[in-house]
Amino acid sequence: MALEIERKFLVKSHSFKSEAFNSYVIKQGFLNSHAERTVRVRLKEEKGYLTIKGKSIINGLSRFEWEKEISKAEAEALLKLCELGVIEKTRYEIKCGDHIFEVDVFEGDNIDLIVAEVELNKEDEHFEKPEWLGEEVTGDVRYYNSQLSQRPYKNWKQ
Repeated sequence: MALEIERKFLVKSHSFKSEAFNSYVIKQGFLNSHAERTVRVRLKEEKGYLTIKGKSIINGLSRFEWEKEISKAEAEALLKLCELGVIEKTRYEIKCGDHIFEVDVFEGDNIDLIVAEVELNKEDEHFEKPEWLGEEVTGDVRYYNSQLSQRPYKNWKQ
């Protein structure tokens, strides 16, 4: 069990793709998307994961996170039990200084949304910001995947 500390940003160009050292497709759903806790099922290539996240602290920088690897078959079965709004995205991993940014390019109902996250060891930790990094959206619950599954990006302008 751990405390997850991360900052989240919009991405202003696709130039990150040429800097990526890895990419993979993710499919994920939520068994529970309550504001106090979320229970997520994720399928990443041939592996599955079950993740429980607690409520974020006020500034949105940190929250409790527990994750367990499960089989692909278990993840596929659990995805069928998830709330409506399964998320599909391609994740790119980019090294910048001492950190790795995870950039998610969303598909389906969240198409045109690109979000970057960087995990930190402490809330005030310094990190280099790549030129393609845009506006910070840390703590903006609209960008939580659990919220994107319920209120997709394509509906924000309606």
